[in-house]
Amino acid sequence: MATSIDVPAALRAVVDAPDRTEADRALDPGRKPAETLAFFGIQPGMKVAELMAGGGYTAELLARTVGPTGVVYAQNNRFVLDRFAEKPWSERLKKPVMKPVVRLDREIDDPLPPEARDLDAVFLLLFYHDTVWLETDRAAMNRAIFRALKPGGVFAVIDHSGRDGTGVTEAKTLHRIEEKVVREEIERAGFRLAAEASFLRVPSDTRDWNAAPMAAGDKRGMSDRFVLKFVKPGG
Repeated sequence: MATSIDVPAALRAVVDAPDRTEADRALDPGRKPAETLAFFGIQPGMKVAELMAGGGYTAELLARTVGPTGVVYAQNNRFVLDRFAEKPWSERLKKPVMKPVVRLDREIDDPLPPEARDLDAVFLLLFYHDTVWLETDRAAMNRAIFRALKPGGVFAVIDHSGRDGTGVTEAKTLHRIEEKVVREEIERAGFRLAAEASFLRVPSDTRDWNAAPMAAGDKRGMSDRFVLKFVKPGG
């Protein structure tokens, strides 16, 4: 397990860009975006995707990283757009730095269009647990991600840790999922777990409280989270 992440100066500069919003910066301590981008190997010119991009915090960081020669496919489903994301997402997409982003309004079971192929990486951050209570066909979703990646491509997953033995039972109530379940489901689609990191681990987290952003309050960003790097074999 990677316990310390070497963050290149170029990625640190992405996160420190002076034109990022204060609202985004406020999330950085709990999300550690520079370490995230570095651990998953994101570089200029890459073709990547973020599923369930929400208001676009990570999508913007990806756009800044891949730059004008790259592309970021950013997907949201109708539920997320209708509930909270449409206005902030649409506003963010007007920013010049978002030029590499292709907006995708699609359901998560089939998140990417045919042209989104041979991708370097697909991100699903703090949302795998939500696919449970949204009754997503997760097997179909994982297969679709597998197809979209190039051989050697990365499926980047971060989520709130559930307690051992809870499986998916607290996905809606506490917005957590047992890491073991996520590993098994994604590996079943053909992926190989290549690496994991501890930079978002919080050993003191009792994992018995609601980690959803609206519910966590002053605990937001303080949940224990697993960071898993899956790879499509063959690269």
